[in-house]
Formats: sequence, structure tokens, C-alpha cells
Amino acid sequence: MTEQSKINRKGSKRTSLFERADQMFGLDNMGPAAVPTNLPDVEPRVPRAVRDATEVSQRHAVPTEPVMPEPAQTAAPQPAVKPQERKVVLSGPHQKVDREILREEGLIVPEDQVTGLLEEFRIVKRELLADARASSDAAARRILVCSPLPGEGKTYCAINLAIALAAERDVEVVLVDADVLNPSVARRLGIDAGKGLMDTLVDDNAHPERLAIGTDIDGLFVLPAGSSSARDAEYLASARTGEVLDRLTRGAPNRFVIFDTPPALAASPAAELAAHVGQALLVVRADETSRAALEDAQQLLSACPDIKLLLNATRFSPSGRQFGDYGERE
Repeated sequence: MTEQSKINRKGSKRTSLFERADQMFGLDNMGPAAVPTNLPDVEPRVPRAVRDATEVSQRHAVPTEPVMPEPAQTAAPQPAVKPQERKVVLSGPHQKVDREILREEGLIVPEDQVTGLLEEFRIVKRELLADARASSDAAARRILVCSPLPGEGKTYCAINLAIALAAERDVEVVLVDADVLNPSVARRLGIDAGKGLMDTLVDDNAHPERLAIGTDIDGLFVLPAGSSSARDAEYLASARTGEVLDRLTRGAPNRFVIFDTPPALAASPAAELAAHVGQALLVVRADETSRAALEDAQQLLSACPDIKLLLNATRFSPSGRQFGDYGERE
């Protein structure tokens, strides 16, 4: 039999089932338990679907190269600019060239009509000009005119070449009489020869540009042979020669120097000067110069890198070419 407590209804208020349960079981003392403070850290739970998708993408991912930092941009080194050489100005005395002597010697006269002789030397100078301008070396503008033996016309050719070359626009020509044993350039031009090449080699204080004679032929200057001595060959072989010749072309890209030297097989100056020039014109006389003499002269001038052959006093042309009479026929 179930025991039941007797309910006192008098003098008491009616209570609900919840209130009586609270009185019986003490529900007022119940509440949320305190959270412990020493629990270990636990990674958040990732849903399985998300984990599977991440694993698949990692298996099929394309490997990439590690990104390296770009090197710092540095300016490319600039080539050193070679300072421009100061031009050595020709400042010698001024003289007039005697035109009558030019005509007597059979040389080119600038003011006269165009002749076959002028046309021939125009052809010669064109090749020399082209080779000089194709080279960056100032020595290519120094031209030696020589012959194997005396009497082959090397001075005649040197003077005509100088006059023809001086006719070029903005070109200066220094005609150097380097035939110190038998100088004749000044005489053939009708000018007075004073100090010249050999004086600059003997005296370190003598400057060739101050001794180069200016002429009334525009662009033409003449440096006489100067005072000769028994030691001319030794002076020409000295280091001073290179210094003097360098001054004649220094800072002047449009200046040419033409040397009239003694015959190669007769004296040594031609062989000595060959080491200081870039072109050599070897004059041989048609039907007179032997092959042996030509080969010997070429060997003596071998210090020059470019030796050209000029055939003088020839009257035969395989093509029948004849300059100088074209204008007269028209």
C-alpha cells in the first residue's frame, strides 16, 4: 500500500506541481556546472566533406617554382669616351707657288684647264682617299711616295698627287720633302726652302707645324727637307720621328701628309719612314724598272701595311682610254 502524506488544506495556499517538486527535490540549487580552466587546446572540428575536398585538391595541385626576388637593376657600364685631340694648326710662313715653273716642269696647274694628267692623278687619289677614310688609324693619312731607283719620277708624282689631293673640299695636304740628300720639292714649286723636317728631328723644341710653308694653292702646305748632316739616317730612325709625324696629323682628320723620299735602293730614309705611314706609293717607270728592283724595293718598304704600285711614263692603255680631249671634241 502506497504511503501518502496528508495534505493540509487549511491555512495554506494552493501550490502547483512545480512548486512542490522544487520543495521536494531542491531544484533551486541546480545550475550550469563551472567550466574547467585547465582543459587542453583542441583544434576545431572540420566537417568531413570539407576535409575530403581539400585532400583531393592538394593531390592534383601543379607544383610551382619558388618565386625568387628579382635582382636589383644596375646601370650598364658606359664606355669610356676618348677625349678629342686638340688640332695642331699649321702656322708656318706663307709663300706663292710659281705657276710658270709648274708649267715648265710639266706639273698640274690648279687654275688651268682639266688635262689628262689631272684626270690620271684624280684616279690615283681616289683610291688613296678611300683607304685612308676606311681606317681609323691616323697613319693611313700619311702616304709615302718612293721609287726603287733614281730617275723614275717619284718627286714628279708626289707633287702632282699633293696638288690633286689639295683640290678636295676641306682637305689639307702637307707635302714633306724627305729626300734630304737631294731635296727638290721647293725648287719645283718656285718657293724658298728654309728649316724643315731634319731640323725638327735634331731640335726637340722645333715644331713641324711652325715650319710648314703655307702656299697660295688652297689646302697645300710644304715642309722642306731642312738641314742635312751625316747623321740623317740615325735621326730618322729615332723615336723623335714618330713624335714629329704624329703632330702633323694630330686632331686633324682631314689632313694628309705626303712624303717624297729618296729611292728605296739608293738610301735608307724610305725604309725608315715606311714604319710611320699607312700607305706607300711605289713609282716604277714603264719598260725601265726591272722586276728584281721592284721586289727589292717592296721588301725594304715592308714595314708599311699597304704598298701600291704606280706605273709612270706609260703610253699604252688596253681600253684605249685617253683623258684630256673630251671637252675639246664637244
